[in-house]
Amino acid sequence: MKMRSEQQMMNLIMDTAKNDQRIRAVIVNGSRANPNAKKDFFQDFDIIYVVTSISSFVSNHSWIRIFGDIMIMQMPKSDRLITDIDDGSFTYLMQFTDGNRIDLSLVQVDKTSLMKRESQSLLLLDKDGIIEPFPPASDSDFIVKQPTEKIYNDCCNEFWWICTYVAKGIWRDELPYAMCMYDRFLRDMLFKMISWYIGIKTDFAISVGKCGKHFKKYLEAEVWDMYLKTYCDSNYENLWEALFTAGNLFRMMAEKVSDQFGFIYPYSDDRRVTAHLNHVRELPKTASEMYP
Repeated sequence: MKMRSEQQMMNLIMDTAKNDQRIRAVIVNGSRANPNAKKDFFQDFDIIYVVTSISSFVSNHSWIRIFGDIMIMQMPKSDRLITDIDDGSFTYLMQFTDGNRIDLSLVQVDKTSLMKRESQSLLLLDKDGIIEPFPPASDSDFIVKQPTEKIYNDCCNEFWWICTYVAKGIWRDELPYAMCMYDRFLRDMLFKMISWYIGIKTDFAISVGKCGKHFKKYLEAEVWDMYLKTYCDSNYENLWEALFTAGNLFRMMAEKVSDQFGFIYPYSDDRRVTAHLNHVRELPKTASEMYP
């Protein structure tokens, strides 16, 4: 099936709204509204329909077939009665068989004051003049924010704290636990610190993208190569190497951030935890005590 073009999809979205009296306004969010976003065929159509009555739409979901042949979809609020949805919204996430995707949110007219007004938004249709105009679309809601000293300290503390969980999981041969601690919680702190480092390099004027997808664009080649080495497979020795590399990278980034803002990096925590990790790595599986 040939993929419908952006213009074809926008025509369909707009014609549907113009021809349905229940739909009073149309807003596009996200990358399609972002002048700085890279354009490709994976971009979603993030659409908001402001409607007179959500219940008239969600009482029978078959109406969404007008948008195309659906490969798979989600309705995050489908397990709740419409009368229980206190923010007056309902969302259809639709992936179509031709490759296009629409994330369609319905917002009831009398609940528009609760609607989050993202900086990446364009008002495409307003039949009644009910939507306050948006400023020019930008990345302002998503740019890296400068850390406070407390947030910086909490990030450092959490990173080194979670390292001990990873080590425990490896020694116990509990791979799912060790990988969960590493990939979910420890990596989140590493993401924050790298983001602040990039923020310093760019005067806190850019977004690193969801999950750091733009890291490669802003990191020096040697730092990016180091970051790549924080990823590993299920081999424990490789996980140990990745963990120590993550620690080295975190320290490097955190020192840059502390230098910039006059924060104090917790070298004592770093040294004690790193020594503990080395000890656990060499601890025999037959050990009955951690520190005999």
